Amino acid sequence: MVQNAAQKISVAIPRMPDADMVLPYLRRIDAARYYSNFGPLVREFEARIGAGYGVEPACVSSVASGTAALTLALRASAPTPGSLCMMPSWTFSATAHAAREAGLTPYFVEVARDSWALTPEIADAKMRHAPGEVGVVLPVAPFGAPIGYDRWDEFSAATGVPVVIDAAAAFDTAQPGRAPVVISLHATKVLGVGEGGLLISRDADLVAKVRSLSNFGFQHSRVAALPGINAKLSEYAAAVGLAALDAWPFVRTGYVRLAQTYAAALSAIPELSVLPGFGQGWAGTTCLVELADPVTSAVARDLTRAGIESRQWWGRGCHQQAAFAYYPSSSLAVTRYLANHTLALPFHLGLGPAELNRIVSVVADSLASSATAPLSQPRHQNDAAQAS
Repeated sequence: MVQNAAQKISVAIPRMPDADMVLPYLRRIDAARYYSNFGPLVREFEARIGAGYGVEPACVSSVASGTAALTLALRASAPTPGSLCMMPSWTFSATAHAAREAGLTPYFVEVARDSWALTPEIADAKMRHAPGEVGVVLPVAPFGAPIGYDRWDEFSAATGVPVVIDAAAAFDTAQPGRAPVVISLHATKVLGVGEGGLLISRDADLVAKVRSLSNFGFQHSRVAALPGINAKLSEYAAAVGLAALDAWPFVRTGYVRLAQTYAAALSAIPELSVLPGFGQGWAGTTCLVELADPVTSAVARDLTRAGIESRQWWGRGCHQQAAFAYYPSSSLAVTRYLANHTLALPFHLGLGPAELNRIVSVVADSLASSATAPLSQPRHQNDAAQAS
């Protein structure tokens, strides 16, 4: 297979509103001359978001980035400073960065094999043997896949430990309860403004606290009542967000149909499975495949040779990154397994049937070649070592 630069297939291409869609909202900014500080477009954006989730506008706060929203949500939950923030290692680095910026100690734990997510059962078990006080639990909705949001409210009520949910990629699947749900509005997400985030919770008092923390700690005056920062969403970002909401029904349909078509095509490859829930009627922007044998590097190499990008989105897990290597962790056998067995394939609305078929064919051919290639030891022995 020889790479043809003219036919390169990118692993991701963001889908943002075009200039004509945003222009009417920009003209409103020009007319109002209101640019920040919870302006009319931000308030309208939050109200439309709240209506979509079935909550009042007071239950929604927009923030300048998803990471800032996570940080402020953790601070608003008032855990003991320096206490452990239990989270999966199988996540993007922003999760751990947010915990550290909130004055907490990341504590990396395992995810469930069938969902790739931290569950209340795992969290409860790990709390019993944690190397210190667990001040807050920070589960993650992996790549936007649905998780049991209501079960986390039950966990928090039973244990007294606050929960903040990192639902960065889960705009289409999030189900807000009392535990704050944080959604990213980065350009790579299904609803993007470029940079931004949302915090949604049925606890309006907690949302109000996050809003205050994002505005220098001001509460009804220009006197700092809390130790806040400046993390407000601008009117310009809200303009993009409103245009994105206008296009959302069309965009969502495109992502859902692509996932369903992709999942059906990949199902013909016996050595492969997809991200749990992928292709089951929800919109995301990533296609993760799990390979039966640890041959992700070989498949990635063959895709590159064919002019097709791929990526290991979460690398080897947060616990393997230099910035977090000295933080405590539990046993992480499933995380290591996923790190060695998963790969992201191209997934964006620019893919047509020809490109999709090309991707699937290269993956299938690569796996077939790997199955017949001689190895220094049987692949099942490698698997056992990687998952131990």
